[in-house]
Amino acid sequence: MPRCPQSAPALPRAGSVLICLASLALPFSSATVMAQSAAIPASAPSSAASAPPPPPPVDPNLIVPMQLTRVLPTTSLRGEILFSQPPEVVLNGKNAARLAPGARIRGENNMLVMWGMLIGKKIKVNYTTDNYGLLMDVWILRPDELAQLWPSTAAEASKWTYDPIKKTWSK
Repeated sequence: MPRCPQSAPALPRAGSVLICLASLALPFSSATVMAQSAAIPASAPSSAASAPPPPPPVDPNLIVPMQLTRVLPTTSLRGEILFSQPPEVVLNGKNAARLAPGARIRGENNMLVMWGMLIGKKIKVNYTTDNYGLLMDVWILRPDELAQLWPSTAAEASKWTYDPIKKTWSK
């Protein structure tokens, strides 16, 4: 293997590597590459004949929506919560309720929301309760979820039927 024509510096520099590579006898030297690139003519502006083909039509059934549908548990109930001084909330305008110590509030994008950001807001939600009657899981609903029929009391949920394939309730 041929050696570099210059002595290698104590600390490598970016230029020293190029000098060593240029001195190697490779089939494609820098002079050959430069000569080949100069021989290629600059392309003229693209004409209609060389334009890429248009993309194929898109099947609307294959388009993924921006937001995936959330699967809310069938034990959840629909309600309206006014977030007052935590952990106290007003449920459905009349019932005073409390958030459980480990309560999770999920926003419209299904990410956790801190209750401090919701103080003073009245929001339509789905919620579940724990064994003590405290609100455990709360989902802030999107407009498409608000349009779906959902029971607001346990008595309604016992009378209505849930279709697990369509993920909808019916009376």
